[in-house]
Amino acid sequence: MARTPDQRTEAKAAAAAGERKTCAICGKPRDPKYDPFCSRRCADVDLHRWLKGTYVIPGSERPSVEGDAGDDE
Repeated sequence: MARTPDQRTEAKAAAAAGERKTCAICGKPRDPKYDPFCSRRCADVDLHRWLKGTYVIPGSERPSVEGDAGDDE
């Protein structure tokens, strides 16, 4: 079950206050084996989100280079 934006904000505030850190996906206590997650399942959920494009690192588009389109002359 994913956390709401309010729950994420509360978790970040708690972490900043020095309280026990929680899983980045579900909010349960972290397991050192899967840090920053609590289980392999949450780690896999995070990986899936990266692979399907839910998480995106902003950047500028690469300029098109002549010949990139595969035009063989």
